[in-house]
Amino acid sequence: MFRNFKTVPFVVFGRGCFGQLNDIVKKHRKATGSFMIFMVDDVFTDSHLCEKIPLQDQDHLIWINVDDEPKTTYVDQLTRSVHQLSGDLPAGVIGIGGGSTMDLAKAVSLMLTNPGSSADYQGWDLIKNPAIYHVGIPALSGTGAEVSRTTVLAGPEMKLGINSDHTVFDQIVLDPELISGAPFEQRFYTGMDCYIHCVESLNGTYLNTFSRSYGEKAMALCREVFLDGGPESDDKLMIASYFGGMSIAYSQVGICHALSYGLSFVLGLHHGIGNCIVFDQLEKYYPEEVGEFRQMMERHNINLPKGIMVGVEENGIEKMIDITLNLEPLMENALGPDWKEIMTRDRIREIYEKL
Repeated sequence: MFRNFKTVPFVVFGRGCFGQLNDIVKKHRKATGSFMIFMVDDVFTDSHLCEKIPLQDQDHLIWINVDDEPKTTYVDQLTRSVHQLSGDLPAGVIGIGGGSTMDLAKAVSLMLTNPGSSADYQGWDLIKNPAIYHVGIPALSGTGAEVSRTTVLAGPEMKLGINSDHTVFDQIVLDPELISGAPFEQRFYTGMDCYIHCVESLNGTYLNTFSRSYGEKAMALCREVFLDGGPESDDKLMIASYFGGMSIAYSQVGICHALSYGLSFVLGLHHGIGNCIVFDQLEKYYPEEVGEFRQMMERHNINLPKGIMVGVEENGIEKMIDITLNLEPLMENALGPDWKEIMTRDRIREIYEKL
């Protein structure tokens, strides 16, 4: 059975296109008095970006803090806050920031129309009701959150996405000017998330011509940005993120992401740096790509944290292993249907203990 998957129906790209946002969302303001929710990463407090957000009198701006990995409890808190603003649902939710902020915007747009806690929907295709209109605007590129059908959350028991066709944004706005001021290390780690998406897709057993075409172009753009440098690197990285996200939409990620989910859940590491720490230890599985990744780190003077597992108790390691083993589609893509014979608990422990 071939997958029939949903993609973002509307995309605008170009330097300065953020200025079109008011025109884009105007037709979704359903009636006089309807309001939009703008969920914006709080790093942009008092920035010039604030002046460009097309807030109308009835709209609400919610500053989003992503110092920690997005949690289901935070999604539920934000959803309650939006419900308390009005007896009516908002006309839309607009997320502006990096992958975590966009994931939170997707999650809130889903939970405004679905009962219970967001933790109830961690998994594949558990959402029953369509989300309200939602827009993604990346201010940091690499995660592919702008195009993915998931919103990755740390819940009470696991780190796992709300994977659903209803999760996909209705509109994305890709303006390279918005990512130009990102802190360098954060830009690198997030860009490497895109690079690793490509590695895992292109080496996976789920690979087909569709995912290969997007993955190969995204990989080439990552190399131009992080090995060659040169002009238009923000434009290239933004498109690499989009193409990398499209590649894994029809295939899947792999070992690195599975292991980093466990790492992030227990230690609270952000996704990008967690991926990099794990990927640096996966030479056995991706030898050429890990070598290239190390060249990128050397070129940009990146030094990964070492010894992060020191002091982690046995129950923490066991939890990491449980989370990794629960991500069966990722492991099957990486290693095939017999992956459980290859990636045993002992092998996963061995990798974690090297970190």
